[in-house]
Amino acid sequence: MNPQDIFCPNMDCPARGQTGKGNIHVHSQQDQRYLCEVCEQTFSASKGTIFYRLRTDPKTVMGVIVLLTYGCPIQAIVKAFDLDERTVRDWQQRAGKHCQGVHEHLVESSQLDLQQVQADEIRVKTQKGVFWMAMALIVSTRLWLGGVVSPKRDLDLIQSLADKVRRMALCRPLLLAVDGLVSYVTAFRNAFRSKFPRERGEKGRCKMVSWSDIAIVQVVKQRAEGVLTIERRIVQGTKEMVQRLIKATQGQGVINTAFIERINATFRQRMSSLVRHTRTLARRADTLVAGMYLVGCFYNFCDFHHSLRLKLSVGNFGHRWVQRTPAIAAGLTDHPWTAAELLTFKVPPPRWEPPKQRGRPSLALLQLAQQWAI
Repeated sequence: MNPQDIFCPNMDCPARGQTGKGNIHVHSQQDQRYLCEVCEQTFSASKGTIFYRLRTDPKTVMGVIVLLTYGCPIQAIVKAFDLDERTVRDWQQRAGKHCQGVHEHLVESSQLDLQQVQADEIRVKTQKGVFWMAMALIVSTRLWLGGVVSPKRDLDLIQSLADKVRRMALCRPLLLAVDGLVSYVTAFRNAFRSKFPRERGEKGRCKMVSWSDIAIVQVVKQRAEGVLTIERRIVQGTKEMVQRLIKATQGQGVINTAFIERINATFRQRMSSLVRHTRTLARRADTLVAGMYLVGCFYNFCDFHHSLRLKLSVGNFGHRWVQRTPAIAAGLTDHPWTAAELLTFKVPPPRWEPPKQRGRPSLALLQLAQQWAI
């Protein structure tokens, strides 16, 4: 037990979410509990992980989660481990919510030079009808940026995905490759705009000015009488800019959505409810969201990607290949994560802020703000 790497999870504590401040001490080695000297509260070492308040052996839970992530049927896990199906689904839901927090903390809160992003949506059959899962991917690093689940394939779904991409994007030249759905063009144009203040004396709201270095391309596929035709359109941006970004992100090739289609195939392989012809239907939208973030986090942080490996020279002995995950290629981490590292990662809460009040703050409150606030 190392208290220097642990933060206080108490939301009422001024020292919450901060490590290495000397306020955390070991309270009980036997019970695996820590003590925060600021709020004088004790908490379990498993607080903030999927193993919190679980009586089952963590190794068993971890093994079940890994099998679920890589497409093992729940019925097979129930038979192999002699578990109740509701227990397995509860573990999957726990792991999905945990991975969603990890993804939002490490990926969605980052500012990245995206260069080229491809987006697509998957049609999912559930017991309550059809749902749509829209997802986005960085081409150069193969990093999965996230997804949105909705019962309708409309502008609100695509706009939510576009807003996710916008929050992670630096103001750099960017190529957005999508299919023929018109909502993509509208959503990305709405997302990649900035407020431009009006001149002095003018009334009204600020003008919204589109980013100048944004290129949008579409790949429209149509099948008529058994013949597939592919039309590639440049909706926004110049041809030279599109070719430059394609060369920088994928080396060569033409306008395509092949990279997002490949990760769609990965999700279909690992989530049985996404298979086109299947009898394993999802029951709720929450199940789809949990499974999506579970597979996406393992894909980003734990799985090596063959196309991301680097050739390392070893002097007279030739060379060897250095394997990388999408998170390593994107600079979010420096090593491949294990399943245990992902499932036990603790997302720190937002830092404490002094309460807003009228009048002059007390001396004790000023000291707390100076020591623990942002």
